[in-house]
Amino acid sequence: MLYLHYQQGIFCGIAGERMKRVFFYQTDIGDIGIAENGQAVTELYFGAATVPPDAVQAQTELLREAGRQLLEYLAGRRRQFAVPLAPAGTAFRQRVWQAVGAIPYGQTLSYQEVAQRIGKPSAARAVGNANRRNPLPVFIPCHRVIGAKGQLTGYLGGLDIKKYLLGLEKRHGVF
Repeated sequence: MLYLHYQQGIFCGIAGERMKRVFFYQTDIGDIGIAENGQAVTELYFGAATVPPDAVQAQTELLREAGRQLLEYLAGRRRQFAVPLAPAGTAFRQRVWQAVGAIPYGQTLSYQEVAQRIGKPSAARAVGNANRRNPLPVFIPCHRVIGAKGQLTGYLGGLDIKKYLLGLEKRHGVF
């Protein structure tokens, strides 16, 4: 059984470790949950079905700000996010997510091009795997990574959402 207590504005477990908090926002692409650990945004969820059962549903100042920025992005009024992010992943995944985060708004790269940017030109499949494990889609814009011939490939939220996000950026971008 998990016991929670509140300590200095943070939900904590038995040993005082920080608990994951999540809050859901209604958007044009469905309910989106954003989770944080008390210091940074850690995950984004498309729908409630994927939220870990031990997460506490509560809105914090950090989640309120992340939600505000997400809604601005989805309205075409924001191109970059300015909240602290802390995605959990291996060193390789972190490198991929950093490279993906550097893809400019409204632009795309192939998995091969991302692999080349991180100095691993033969790791296109591994880049794809890292993208599938991206805990912060939209904030780390893995929707901007496409197949070698320009085709849309898998996306955590589904290809319809990937297509929507790319279309949104195309409509509001400057090319």
